[in-house]
Amino acid sequence: MEKSNFEDLQIFQLAEKLADIIWHIVIHWSFFEKDTVGKQIIRAADSIGANIAEGAGRHNFQDNQRFVKIARGSLHETRYWLKRAYTRKLLTNEQLDRLEPIINDLSPKLNAYLKYLDKAAKTQKQNY
Repeated sequence: MEKSNFEDLQIFQLAEKLADIIWHIVIHWSFFEKDTVGKQIIRAADSIGANIAEGAGRHNFQDNQRFVKIARGSLHETRYWLKRAYTRKLLTNEQLDRLEPIINDLSPKLNAYLKYLDKAAKTQKQNY
C-alpha cells in the first residue's frame, strides 16, 4: 500500500502508537472487560488517527480542521476510558506510565496542527 502524506505527520504517528499500545493491553483482558470498556477505549483511540487521515484526505483546510477537532475529541474520550480502566484496575501503573507521555505529547500537537491549518486556510483565502 502506498504511503500517504498524512502518515508523515507526527500527530498521526503518535495516534497510531497510542492505539497500538492500547490494543496490545486490551487484547489480554477477559471477555467481559474487552466487551465493555475494551471496545470503547479501542474505538476512541483508533478514531484519533482515523480522523486525522480522513481530514487530510478532504484536501480542504476547513474540512481538515473539522476532522482534527473530532480527533481531539476522540483523544479526550480515550483519556476518559483510560481513567475508567485504571479505576477498575484493568490498567497497571506501568501501562499508564507508558501511555501518559504519548497522550501528553499528542494533545498540544493536535492544537498546534489546528492553528497551522487555520493559518493556511486564511493564507489561501487571501491569495484568491
